[in-house]
Amino acid sequence: MDEIVKAVEEVKKQWDETSFQTQGHIKAIEDYGKSSALSGEKNSLPRLNGLVQDGLAMLNSLQLKLDTLAPQLPTYDEVQSTQALLENWKQQSQSLRIALRHANLQAKENSKKTAQQERELLLGGGSESTARRRNLQTKAGMTSAAESITESLRRTHQLMAQEVDRSATTLMTFEESTGTLKKAESEYKGHQSLLMRTRNLLSTMQRQDVIDRVIFVVGFLLFALAVCYVVSKRIGILKLQRLVVASIKAGMFTGQQPAANNVPTNTIGANPAQNVLRDEL
Repeated sequence: MDEIVKAVEEVKKQWDETSFQTQGHIKAIEDYGKSSALSGEKNSLPRLNGLVQDGLAMLNSLQLKLDTLAPQLPTYDEVQSTQALLENWKQQSQSLRIALRHANLQAKENSKKTAQQERELLLGGGSESTARRRNLQTKAGMTSAAESITESLRRTHQLMAQEVDRSATTLMTFEESTGTLKKAESEYKGHQSLLMRTRNLLSTMQRQDVIDRVIFVVGFLLFALAVCYVVSKRIGILKLQRLVVASIKAGMFTGQQPAANNVPTNTIGANPAQNVLRDEL
């Protein structure tokens, strides 16, 4: 069984025991003062009220524990059932407080009736009345001292219970914080490995980017040189073609001249186009 489920079952068991004891104390308060003598009561009214208050404080602490454990249950149905039980506990606690108020009113009424009966007996006279007065005075002092000690112990017990509850809540908070820190540590370790891989990938991409830039620059220079070479060759060929065409035209024109001119064809400067072609060659 899961630890959370065990803790919930333990809280339920403590609730049943504390609730039963508190109801018994409330019943004792309701019956308080019905006996023939107030000194015959086992517990005084302040002590009974203190016990009931302790029980209500314990019930309130159990409600807080159940409210903390309910969301941690493994299944959704168990969470809903526990929350419904928690609402029922709140109603029961409120009913006990109302019953305590009515019980104190009833105890007060019973005390008035018993006091009236005691007054009538004390005023009756005789040795029995005298002994009864002495007995009441002695037990009244003892009861007062016992009530004072009991009240002090009850307050001490209540403070200790509150400190224990506070310590348990603090311990539970520390445990939750420890679990959160462990989870954060594991996530950080996973992110750290991811960051290292990312850093390596970035370094590889940077190196590849530099290589690509070098290749691009070298390729562009080679392309530019090739273009310049092709353009220069193309311009030289066109110039040569123009010179050849000009030479052919000049030769044809010279061949159509009359022989009477008697001008030698190999004379330098006779044909300007031939002279230009010769210079080029």
